[in-house]
Amino acid sequence: MLNRIILGIEYLGLNYQGWQTQPSGNTIQDVLEMALEKFAKVPIQTFCAGRTDAGVHAVEQIVHFDTELNREMYSWVNGVNAFLPSDIAVKWARQIHIQREDQHAFHARFSAYARTYHYLVHNANIRSSIWSGRAGWCFRPLDLELMQQGAEFLLGEHDFTVFRAAACQAKSPVKNMYDVQIRKQGELIIFSLRANAFLHHMVRNIVGSLIFVGMERRDPVWIKQLLVDKDRSQAAPTFMPDGLYLAKIDYDSRWRLPETNGENLPYGLLQTS
Repeated sequence: MLNRIILGIEYLGLNYQGWQTQPSGNTIQDVLEMALEKFAKVPIQTFCAGRTDAGVHAVEQIVHFDTELNREMYSWVNGVNAFLPSDIAVKWARQIHIQREDQHAFHARFSAYARTYHYLVHNANIRSSIWSGRAGWCFRPLDLELMQQGAEFLLGEHDFTVFRAAACQAKSPVKNMYDVQIRKQGELIIFSLRANAFLHHMVRNIVGSLIFVGMERRDPVWIKQLLVDKDRSQAAPTFMPDGLYLAKIDYDSRWRLPETNGENLPYGLLQTS
């Protein structure tokens, strides 16, 4: 029997080259695995629910790894956090006992059935130092209602080729968008997207095009036409990574993972509105 340890990880991606390990060693995965090795005294390989790009954050990234070590769950949290920098934190740990080569065991990526991302846009005519690196910025006024109308065309199953990065390695561009919400809180506009899976740069490309709609550079129905035409060059440029947060991964309740608070929005946004 092996212990499969599942971790909920929170991080700010400002100082890192994304999730996936790189020769530079300056990625979330590299730093987390170094901390795990220091705590466990043995090398540990991790698997995540979704790889995030450079500068992208996570309110709750899900990670798993296998080990023969027996530790209390609070030790996997507090012990690993002792070796992590302040911008990466283990929030919780869960243990599942598995047989070696068990194809039906929990997997951080393959057991997930939905993912939620939030994108924060600071919409003000003067840039903010407080939100620098933590939210995208648009200095032109954005029409919330127009963007909401455009977002309606994204719901359901579509070929999202038009919002796919050239380097995307997904086998299929067809994804099912379960929900898109666009809300305003003060000078922040919060885009929340939930789908079965996302393509590389898909959220940032969608946000960029919805912002074109919000600036009245395009009509809301343009979003529908983009999906039909499948021509990436006709959509808006990829929006900056600063405001993108991997927020929530959905799994079957049989895995008994800790429940998140509501939508898992960063910084407690919208909780009092």
